[in-house]
Amino acid sequence: MSAVLDLAPLLRAAVPPWQVAPIAGAALGAVAQGIDARQPLHAAQVRAIRHALQRHRIVLLRGQQLDDAQYLRLASYFGSVFQPPADVPVLASDPYGGGNLPAIVKVGNVEDGVLGHHELAAHSDHHWTPQPSSGSFLYALQVPSVGGETTWVDEVAAYEALDGATRATIDGLQLITYNPFLRRLHPLPSGERPLYRTPDIAPLAPFEVHPLVRTHPDTGQRLLYLDAATEVEIVGLGAAEGRALIERLRAHLAQPRFAYTHRWQVGDIVYWDNQATLHARTGFAPDEQRLLKRISLSGSRPF
Repeated sequence: MSAVLDLAPLLRAAVPPWQVAPIAGAALGAVAQGIDARQPLHAAQVRAIRHALQRHRIVLLRGQQLDDAQYLRLASYFGSVFQPPADVPVLASDPYGGGNLPAIVKVGNVEDGVLGHHELAAHSDHHWTPQPSSGSFLYALQVPSVGGETTWVDEVAAYEALDGATRATIDGLQLITYNPFLRRLHPLPSGERPLYRTPDIAPLAPFEVHPLVRTHPDTGQRLLYLDAATEVEIVGLGAAEGRALIERLRAHLAQPRFAYTHRWQVGDIVYWDNQATLHARTGFAPDEQRLLKRISLSGSRPF
């Protein structure tokens, strides 16, 4: 009878040294070192990235060289690709609805790219959909010499830093985040992009009502679920009271102590928790090129 071959030493030898650790000195974020995403991930690597995402909100992998199939395989360890409802337009979908959204979206000022070179205010992806994405990946292929940085904001830390009276005020409030792509299709006569809907502005439909203070579906942590500059409305509050409260909360979220700014290098992949962070972008010169590829993962209805 032949002896049973012990494969454990061979399997251990096949995995180069790797680790996932917090980004030193940063308010949020972890970096995965020694992981080559061209290869299938090992179970321990997937678990480590998931754990780091829950604790640190974003995970950075540097020096990657992936084709689209490898990139999609990497993302698939953490969920399925986000698909919006047919009547809800999102970035890179059909203008009047969510159809024909590619699995990989080209974000940049290149041919077939979206979002150009301008500054982008802090937001969470697909906030205005019934089931916003749980997370997103960005993979840097071209970066400008100056500008184009991405800043992430920790919405859990921001909520926890609020005083007790404010938390008592906002816990239980419901928020409508109106679809900015619908506002482009239905601009106001003034051309204004409102930050808060007032009674003189017809509501954009379809819209969804989500909690202003969301509970994270995996960690149970409470967080301030509010974009920096998207048109919103608090359900059940008068316009003046609601607008004043939103302005105060947005000023709170804008504090640097909740933020990490990432200067991109070619080959960087950042995976972030879209349920607990906002992200923003600085502008860059239009004669420089920036191209990142985004994959967003499906999520669940906020509660």
